[in-house]
Formats: sequence, C-alpha cells, structure tokens
Amino acid sequence: MALTVGTKLGPYEIGAPLGAGGMGEVYRARDTRLGRDVAIKILPEHLSSSPDLRERFEREARSISSLNHARICTLHDIGHQDGIDFLVMEFLEGISLADRLKKGALPLKETLTIGMEVSEALEVAHRAGIIHRDLKPGNIMLTKSGAKLMDFGLAKAAVAGADAGAANAPLLSAAKTMSGPSPMSPLTTAGQIVGTIQYMSPEQIEGKQADARSDLFALGAVLYEMATGKRAFEGKSQISVASAILEKEPTPISAIQPLTPAAFEHVVNTCLAKNPDDRFQSAHDVRLELKWIGASPQSGSTAALTAKTSKRAYMPWLVAALALAMAGIIATRNYFQIPPAPAPRARWVIEPPEKTTLHAAGQEGGPVVVSPDGRRLAFAAVDANGKQQLWVRPLDGLQATPVPGTEGGYFPFWSPDGSSLGFFSDRQLKRVSLDGGRVVPLCDVHLGRGGTWNRQGIIVFAPDVTKALYQI
Repeated sequence: MALTVGTKLGPYEIGAPLGAGGMGEVYRARDTRLGRDVAIKILPEHLSSSPDLRERFEREARSISSLNHARICTLHDIGHQDGIDFLVMEFLEGISLADRLKKGALPLKETLTIGMEVSEALEVAHRAGIIHRDLKPGNIMLTKSGAKLMDFGLAKAAVAGADAGAANAPLLSAAKTMSGPSPMSPLTTAGQIVGTIQYMSPEQIEGKQADARSDLFALGAVLYEMATGKRAFEGKSQISVASAILEKEPTPISAIQPLTPAAFEHVVNTCLAKNPDDRFQSAHDVRLELKWIGASPQSGSTAALTAKTSKRAYMPWLVAALALAMAGIIATRNYFQIPPAPAPRARWVIEPPEKTTLHAAGQEGGPVVVSPDGRRLAFAAVDANGKQQLWVRPLDGLQATPVPGTEGGYFPFWSPDGSSLGFFSDRQLKRVSLDGGRVVPLCDVHLGRGGTWNRQGIIVFAPDVTKALYQI
C-alpha cells in the first residue's frame, strides 16, 4: 500500500516517494531521533503476509547489514509496524549510472574510476560470501564521494550446498525503481530467473548456480555500456536478449570507440566470457587491471581536444587569423618602405634508399619531415617486396638508415628533442626511440593522418581526414 507523507514508522517520518516496483516501494524519510534523511523500503502488503517472503526479507537484511563499506549503500535498521515490514537504508544524494548513461558514453577516465569503485564494492561483498546477482547501471549511484553499489535485493549468501531453487529465489531490494517506461529502462522479470536480463550471466539465464564470477559478467556489461553508450547485448524481447548473451559476442568496443585502449577492451571481453572459468576470478583482479590501465601512459589519457574543434569549425578561424596577420605585415612594409630581404635558397635531392620507392608524396607514407634541429630527414619508403618502413637520413649525407620496429609505418613526426619519432601503423599511434629503443603503442586510431609533438609531452594528431583533432 502507498504511504502518505507524514506517516510514522517508529521514529521514521515518511516523506516523498522515490520509486515503486513489484517487490516493494521506496520512500525518502526522516529519522526523527538522529535528524537525518534515510531511504525506507516497504514490503508490499499483499506479500507481507507470506511466511516465505518474510523470511526472504529478513535474509536480505542480514546480508546487507554485514556489509559496511564506503562503496556500498548502508543498512541502518529493519522494522515491523502495523503489518508493514520495512528496511531503513542510507539515503544517497546523486544520480544513478543509468540516468547518466542516457546522455551517452562516459569519458574513459570516468569509466575507469567508476569501474574501480564498483569492483571494490563487489570485492568486499564477495569476501563476505555475498553475491549481488543484479548488478546494473540502475543499482550504481554516482555521488559526490564516488560510486556506491545499491540494491542487494537479489543478493544471497554463498552457502555451500544451497539448492538451485534457493539460489534463484528473489529477495527484496532497497533500490530506487524506475516508475515509468524509458528507452534505456531495463527488461526485468519476476519468477525463477531473477535479475535484469541484459546484465545476467549465461549461467544465471540457464538456471545454474550463480557465484562471484556471475557478478563479474554483469560488471563487464556495465563497463561496456559506460565506454560505448550502448548495451553489450540487445534484442527485441527477453528471449532474444537471452539468446544473444548465450550465443553471441558484443560488437567490439573499438568498432564503436576507435580510441579505446586495447587493454581496456581486453578487461571487458574477459569479464564477458561465456564460461565462468575464462573470466577474471575475482573483483580484486578486475580492480587492479583497471587501475593499471588508468596509470599506464598508453592507456588513453586519449581524449578529444577540450575545444572539440573539428576541421570545419577550426579552419575558417585559422584562415582568418593568417589573412589578418599577412595584411598587417604588408601594411607595415608599405608604410615604412622596408625593402624585402633576399630570401636564402636551399636545394637538395632526396633519393630513396637503394631498391626502395619513396612514399612521401602520396597518402601512403606522408610527407618527408625535417628534425627540429634541421639536421635529419624522416620518411616512409617501400622495398621491392612491398614492405613499407620508416627511414632516417642526415641532410649532410646520402646514407639513409631504416628504423627498426616501424614496419608498415607512415606519416612520421619528430619529438621536440629529435630523439624519437611518432608514427602510425597497424591502426595505432606509436612512438619509437631512435637510439634503438622499443616501439611503444600509444592508442588505437582508424587511419592516422599526421601528428605534432610539443615539449610538454603532448601529441596532437588527426585520426582521420574527416575527424576532429585528438591529443594524448
């Protein structure tokens, strides 16, 4: 039954409703003893009379009360009054990840941070023997202090020897439930299969025992959605979604977000493995992997330039600025009648290395580029076997030297100190030290059409001829 504002449940005064669903209603309330806001979850009246559901209600309370962590929504109290059973939960200010995803994909840095925080919450729950079983964006609240995992309504104690029926029995939830239809609202079902189907592991769909690795499958689906803005598994019905989870692989993240680090895609794909044995075996391992990706130089601090200027928006301003500058120079010359200084002339011939063809003029290799000190040239050339590679040649000599590890490389550019080259190959932006150092992949690109490298260690590059400039 719906409660009116001002209703008292023990010391708790009911305020505005937060949401409702088949397994209960959630209200904002005031704890009059401690003077704080709380969230109260009510067991519906028609279910409260069931001994089985009462038992499940108490089981959920015991499960949640054992979890005391900054990344998990806290259970404050449990009560019964006038035939009403209720849970008293921490009230969280913020928005759910599901609401945030309505705006589209998240930046990689934010995705990694939320992923680490949710992994930390799962790690704590799993160590306490509790499996969430309904991890999804709607159960992750984004607050000022970070992400918090909510709704252990489907949680169960991981007790050895539990029968399959008990494993699949729905418990209660303290989560806010979406009250209306939405393009992003989940498909849910009440019955023997419990959870939100788009994030359910194959073993849950098949009615098998769920364990900690089932939560990691759901975490992989959530990471995928944060990175792409799309669900990993889609369908027009619950059956088609379930079929996709059991039989299909999601569209590669790199096909949707080309600059996504390969290491991040590996983490997501491992979490989404059909066989639980092929997944990460603990949330702790997932958290460490995400932490490593965030700290790694090649991870992808890759982001669109803050101005987010495309060529179409950027070029008119550049042309106007150059025209204004030229007009000022011409006007100054004319006014002061400064005679033009004779321009120095420099001519040289760039011969390709022996038995190679220079690929500097076309789209295949990019232009010949001069080192910052003006002493060397870098360019792409192709040998008689069709093998393309980067070469470096001094301007005061004729002998060009191949750069090891740059097979297939094109559009080279120099580091500010001239010690390294940036270039593109195998759909990646890479760098190589010219003192014999190893080639280091920096990020994925679609094609790559030139870059520049400043003294602050930032590379600005064009991933394609029609895309915005990016920096790493």
